[in-house]
Amino acid sequence: MRSGLANRVEAILFVAEKPVGRAELARTAGATPRQLDGALAELAAGYEGSGLRLQHDGDEWQIVTAPEMAPVVAAYLGADRLRLSPASLETLAVIAYRQPITRAEVEAVRGVNCDQTIYTLMSRRLIEEQGRKEAPGRPILYGTTWEFLECFGLTSLEQLPTVMTPEGAVPGAAEPA
Repeated sequence: MRSGLANRVEAILFVAEKPVGRAELARTAGATPRQLDGALAELAAGYEGSGLRLQHDGDEWQIVTAPEMAPVVAAYLGADRLRLSPASLETLAVIAYRQPITRAEVEAVRGVNCDQTIYTLMSRRLIEEQGRKEAPGRPILYGTTWEFLECFGLTSLEQLPTVMTPEGAVPGAAEPA
């Protein structure tokens, strides 16, 4: 049996139209940050093995369907499976690992024009504008969305696989002494 606080947090997340920040969750549910952590852990444990799960990106939380339920949900909604071209997947990977990033920076990595690919990814709500870079022309910065996390069955960006160079090194990792 779940605690009253976990039930209040679940009710808030269930009716929320978008992810809810920790501060707002704690305030609305009448909890301290420590109590909220316990309630979120309790909810996450309760969803294990069910068709739902608790997902977060930084301090924002929401209830989502479990990735293994995607075929059933898609059949119910009449949605066709999300298909992306190799170019779209490559562009999405560059954005996911280097976000926030400008179109020009993506094109520098890929070596080709990415206007249409970025438009496609935005129309499928896998990426979004996340502001403007403090540089000449103030180019748009792009990053991934909640839909990206849901589509790839991730609970946060920290779950992205580790990228390695062709030599087997992890970029940005400290060299052994």
